[in-house]
Amino acid sequence: MEYTFKTLEFEGPLDLLLHLIKQADIDIFDIKIADITDQYLNYINHLEKLNLNIDSEYLVMAANLIEMKSRELLPPTEDEELEEEDPKEELINRLLEYQKYKEITAKFQELETNRQELYSKLPSVLDEYHDDSLKINDDLTLMDIIKAFEKLKEKQSLEKPLNTVITKKEYSVDVRNTEILNKLKTSPKLNFEDLFDYYTKDYAVVTFLSILDLAKKGSLTITQNHNLGTIILQAKEV
Repeated sequence: MEYTFKTLEFEGPLDLLLHLIKQADIDIFDIKIADITDQYLNYINHLEKLNLNIDSEYLVMAANLIEMKSRELLPPTEDEELEEEDPKEELINRLLEYQKYKEITAKFQELETNRQELYSKLPSVLDEYHDDSLKINDDLTLMDIIKAFEKLKEKQSLEKPLNTVITKKEYSVDVRNTEILNKLKTSPKLNFEDLFDYYTKDYAVVTFLSILDLAKKGSLTITQNHNLGTIILQAKEV
């Protein structure tokens, strides 16, 4: 039988054995020690003819395979019959374990390749975009208003009736500004929640933006007596 070899790089003798098993298109559990030993030795001899250096671990595996092959060809001795571990079974377990790590390594390499296609951006300094024109007071921050808005949404979602009729109505910040200022003329002080007469997503968002817009323009002031307390909106005195 004539063999055609192509020199490959393997990570060790187990890697070479897996390659030979795959090349023979057989299952690891069905390997025949005599056949796999002959293929392994042919590859090692081929490398020697090419004057390539062979690591000692490959030669150790070759010796182990030759020993296992001889055991299969010769009748077992008394000492071999008393041995509990089967060398072939031990080799199969090593091959299965190595194959598992090889598959995991391939998965990690795939993840690494995919990660290299992603580009992370370092955190930006956003000080230049900070707007100091919207000043509420020393104790009240924009985050406090956002939290109050989230609390209001949660409260109104719980109070929302089971049967509702949805109607479409357009809202704008300018129109809502006028409505809020007119309401503050009759009631100079209002709770934050009082401006949300009814709840739809568009209406709530536009109302929230209008409050911030009016505060920024200086048309109203926003105060809070204590942390988590009621937020008060008050028309600014002209």
